[in-house]
Amino acid sequence: MQKRLSYEPYQLIFEDDFHGPELDRSCWNVELHEPGWVNEEWQEYIDSPDTVCVQDGNLMIRPVKTVLPDGTIHYTSGRISTQNKHDFTYGLFEARLKVPKGKGFLPAFWLMTTDEEQYGRWPVCGEIDIMEIWGNQTKTNYGTLHYGLPHEQNQGTVTLCEGDFAEEYHCFAVEWQPRRIRWYVDGVLFHEAEYWFSASAESAAPYPAPFNHDMYIILNLAVGGNWVGYPDETTGFENAVFAVDYVRVYQRTER
Repeated sequence: MQKRLSYEPYQLIFEDDFHGPELDRSCWNVELHEPGWVNEEWQEYIDSPDTVCVQDGNLMIRPVKTVLPDGTIHYTSGRISTQNKHDFTYGLFEARLKVPKGKGFLPAFWLMTTDEEQYGRWPVCGEIDIMEIWGNQTKTNYGTLHYGLPHEQNQGTVTLCEGDFAEEYHCFAVEWQPRRIRWYVDGVLFHEAEYWFSASAESAAPYPAPFNHDMYIILNLAVGGNWVGYPDETTGFENAVFAVDYVRVYQRTER
């Protein structure tokens, strides 16, 4: 029998349903990063209504392809986070969303360590990826834990038998507990991790570090990269959008 997500031990502590006229900047940062900042990605993350806006009760993150006068191509996109505005230790993190289709697109919903210096910079600090979907494989979701030095990861996948993550909305969640992390799609468990470590040449901290202190939420849409690959002539930008209906965070009343 499939294990299903239970909300019974939790209470809602954070929610954004994106019903306002614009992005709530008291909750979210719009991050700025140059092309190639991570993973050899092509996009520049900018703060523009062309790439990040609220529309029809959804957060809309759009990739933009611009041909410059000299013939070169410039890509822009959006990335938002709750860093230093809403940071969390443990809980249930959930978003209902729909992804864009197209080779080279990589939308993501994930958690990153607030204080990267506590145990060491990435990957020692830890990262929890709740949803990553390749734009040319939009029936499969990846849930991944990154940690340790040398870098290690614990990854699970789920592939839809019916439907498509680019054609309709689906709910993605991670249940982060002190010694267990579980991933769900549409309330059904598809991956679980109970082992990880925090170690580097300079320092090490005992389990359950590094996943035992504050993390923050990130939503972004990458264009290209050394994992997902790069756009080609089949990739359509005009109607591509990463649409997020809501983000919710729950925590237990007693830990």
